[in-house]
Amino acid sequence: MSAVAAGGRSFLDNVTARFRAGVVTTGELVKLAVESIQWGFSDILARRFSWSEFLLQCWFMTRVSLLPTILVAIPFGVITSVQIGAAANQIGAQSFIGAVNGIGVLRQGAPLVTSLMIAGAVGSAVCADLGARTVREEIDALKVMGISPIQRLVAPRILAALVVSLLLTVIVAMTAMTTAFVIVVGGGQISSGTYLDSFVGLAQPGDLVLAELKGLIFGFVAIVVCAHKGLSARGGPKAVADAVNQAVVLSVILLAVINVGLTQAYVMLFPGGA
Repeated sequence: MSAVAAGGRSFLDNVTARFRAGVVTTGELVKLAVESIQWGFSDILARRFSWSEFLLQCWFMTRVSLLPTILVAIPFGVITSVQIGAAANQIGAQSFIGAVNGIGVLRQGAPLVTSLMIAGAVGSAVCADLGARTVREEIDALKVMGISPIQRLVAPRILAALVVSLLLTVIVAMTAMTTAFVIVVGGGQISSGTYLDSFVGLAQPGDLVLAELKGLIFGFVAIVVCAHKGLSARGGPKAVADAVNQAVVLSVILLAVINVGLTQAYVMLFPGGA
């Protein structure tokens, strides 16, 4: 019985420690996000924002994410068109294939693919960069010189991620919808006019706004998480690798939860657009 009690106590202590660590991490993430926003706005208003770092990060994020995003969006468009087309044929609703394809890609597909690319490609690169700077004590050197690493490194990366997320969301949506159009119309399921009419008739500007809003939020959350993990890396190269792994996993989980919340909020606030 004593062994069982000791095991139960150990399990409870482990759960409690993990819960406390989660609370601490959440607080640190919120603090980093608030400080990044404050530094970004104050530096832009004071005309001391590092625009060169911002442009460099925009180019870097676009370079590492553009091609993978397109390569993921194409098969996504193929899968959605095939699955939706098969379901529509079974219930005799072929004329609505265009609307379902387009709205599904706009509301869910484009933001989700963008979030995965931001977290997997961009976020991991940002985390590795900041983690390497941390283990080489460059971050400590900035602090000694009185320079905030959040102001100098994190804020420009967050603004760059917001811009790149907006652009990637549009690229994913256009690539996936074009692919679906080619598959459905080229396959002879419906005519191009019927496809476009159904999409234009049911799609709303709010769908694009929702997609872009999700892209902004996803990009912001992913870069904040990855920057936090990079700045928290301690040790050698293994610590950087562990930080990248933790950052990607945590980002994907948070983005999935946020996506569900945003979708439900949109349905509740705009029932006519559901």
